[in-house]
Amino acid sequence: MTGQADGRVTRRLALLAGAGVGELRLTGARHNCSHYRATLADGRTVFAKVASGETGQVFGAEARGLRWLAEAGAVPVPEVLGWDEAMLVVSWVPGEAPDAAAAERFGRDLARMHASGAERFGAPWPGFIASLPLDNDGPAADWPGWYAARRVLPYLRRAADAGTLSQAQVRVVEAVVDRIGELGGQAEPASRIHGDCWSGNVLWSGGRGWLIDPAAHGGHRESDLAMLDLFGAPYLDRILAGYRETSPLAAGWRARVPLHQLHPLLVHACLFGSGYAESVASAARAALKA
Repeated sequence: MTGQADGRVTRRLALLAGAGVGELRLTGARHNCSHYRATLADGRTVFAKVASGETGQVFGAEARGLRWLAEAGAVPVPEVLGWDEAMLVVSWVPGEAPDAAAAERFGRDLARMHASGAERFGAPWPGFIASLPLDNDGPAADWPGWYAARRVLPYLRRAADAGTLSQAQVRVVEAVVDRIGELGGQAEPASRIHGDCWSGNVLWSGGRGWLIDPAAHGGHRESDLAMLDLFGAPYLDRILAGYRETSPLAAGWRARVPLHQLHPLLVHACLFGSGYAESVASAARAALKA
């Protein structure tokens, strides 16, 4: 990045964080955003996510989600210091390798966060998952119908319109939607969930799992657990043990994992193309068999 661009980042960061910037270092990039570690003049170390262009309400949704998850007082999250349409600034959390004890504690913390609840399915702010809109509208009488309408069908239509899924693959997902009432399990109240809880959004620090980059909303607690399973969280068996020790899961939860994975797989198909098409169809078939 040029010195002039660095200067723009520094000035914007200082405005949002409320302190001058002593040091700025580029640490990576993801989803068209550059990531920085900065040391402020007052001694704080912060993380800044800087968009390559205007992001609309994306950073606002992430910031509100982090603060909402923090209100549960269960799983730690970075402190939100400021945001606008082009930048999000949060406290810096130093990472470390996880171990079994940290995983078990994370499972217990996650169960307590979920149990803190939500007023309804969805959220009172426009949602995003990565760069895609996430429909947080409600209300809904039950989770299965809300999940089908707000989390499955919008991305199924998007993937189908783009030609990412074949007609046969679309039909098998539609079959899940048609049977969603019987496949969704027993009724549960809305939980306070992260919404994009894959292993890359769990940061290990200080013997605990921290949550970052949420698509937070009121949803089904099994969705976060299914997302941890989807791409292989470290010590997943210990996470689940800690979780179930704190909050037992409903009968048949393992069989419902593919149903909860259907949404993130459809999101990946929309973002990354047909390489995820068969994974979508396989999850749908597994959900129907369950």
